[in-house]
Amino acid sequence: MEKSEKKVHPYIPNSVSEVKAEMLKEIGAEEIEELYEDVPENLRFKEKMDLPEALSSEYDLKRHVRRILAKNQTCDENINFLGGGCWQHYIPAICDEINQRSEFLTAYAGEPYEDHGRFQALFEYQSLMGEILEMDVVNVPTYDWCQAASTSIRMAERITGRGEILVSSTISPERLLAIQNYCRPALTIQMIKYNPETGLIDLEDLKLKITSSTASIYFENPSYLGFIEHQGQKISDIAHEAGALSIVGVDPISLGVIIPPSNYGADIVCGDIQPFGVHMSYGGDHGGFIATRDEEKFVMEFPSRLFGITKTSVEGEYGFGDVAYDRTSFGVREKGKEFVGTAAALWGITAGVYLSLMGPKGMQEIGKLIMQKSQYAMHKLSEINGIKAPRFTSPHFKEFVVDFSDTGMTIENINTSLRKHGIFGGKDLSQEFPELGNCALFCVTEVHTKADIDHLIQALNDCLEGM
Repeated sequence: MEKSEKKVHPYIPNSVSEVKAEMLKEIGAEEIEELYEDVPENLRFKEKMDLPEALSSEYDLKRHVRRILAKNQTCDENINFLGGGCWQHYIPAICDEINQRSEFLTAYAGEPYEDHGRFQALFEYQSLMGEILEMDVVNVPTYDWCQAASTSIRMAERITGRGEILVSSTISPERLLAIQNYCRPALTIQMIKYNPETGLIDLEDLKLKITSSTASIYFENPSYLGFIEHQGQKISDIAHEAGALSIVGVDPISLGVIIPPSNYGADIVCGDIQPFGVHMSYGGDHGGFIATRDEEKFVMEFPSRLFGITKTSVEGEYGFGDVAYDRTSFGVREKGKEFVGTAAALWGITAGVYLSLMGPKGMQEIGKLIMQKSQYAMHKLSEINGIKAPRFTSPHFKEFVVDFSDTGMTIENINTSLRKHGIFGGKDLSQEFPELGNCALFCVTEVHTKADIDHLIQALNDCLEGM
């Protein structure tokens, strides 16, 4: 029999047998196995890998991948009421038009080549964020809210020299895991109880747990469960009386209708810019922000890059560049405040475009629209027998907990039924917050129409009637 011809794979560099042989000769090896001789025999995979035949044609590969992707169910074909940290908001076309320009899209760091205005674009983003947050200093975006919250807490530790942190129990469980991973074993984390009726932080429990060793109190407003923590000033006052800092995590799209945390005593504000023109990508595409007052004790504890504006040697000309660069791991490596790697700067530019487009009036209008639509959804849901919406009595922004405990159905069964109607239902909270019972977190934003909400109500009625 003729030997099967070995194919040169177009997507694997140096797959030509002659090229491989030349490379082995260059390094003084007889065969590839010599490169892996340090790997113990018992750890080596001896079988043939169960892989499909390679597709050498670009067209065939493209068709194959498209068939796989066609199996996905996305928010384009379904009505989506999922939230919990990644939200469906409208993306103005200009956001994608700008962030796909090559000088932004491919600009990893900026220094090794012409800058093409990237530093200025990020300075403008920081300025716009500073305005909506009513804070002086905002960083170039880090990975996401999880890292922004974790870094904010580490900043508080360095500023105060203390090693205990108090965190609200209504925090996103995902963010809590990130904070624990980032802060232990250096910091001790204690959870603050919440009122089972209102969802608000239990102030008595807070007073009981705060000590002279507490570096900061971290809470979110709106909370992960959607309600507005209107005790913000009291919480900050309790923190400050004990010499601790107040750190608030915030959904920034709420700030068109809700006062920013700086107005109720927050020392550090953090959150995610995903609502500002950034697409949902399988839960990804996030950018975390951190904001403080323009005070040296805060600014010098930022580990991430800050861009500022200054006069140049040319009369009337200004330039943009790093502020206090030697506090970063870029500048002093292992002596930096924290290690900072790849940033989400592209999403900072995108958020800057979004905020420039919206302006103060636009932000106010979108905030009001979200609240009106979510109120309508809660009202219609509460009319269905066996459903309590919202679960907490406090005011809500765009997310709210819906209690299905009296329906006799699990959230998994309800969501399976809703998918048959082309609806992604709420996020199942039964594992994350078992004390709430059979509850789900629903999200309503400006993209939802009255018809979308009415369709959800009808689908839920059909689901419950068919029990």
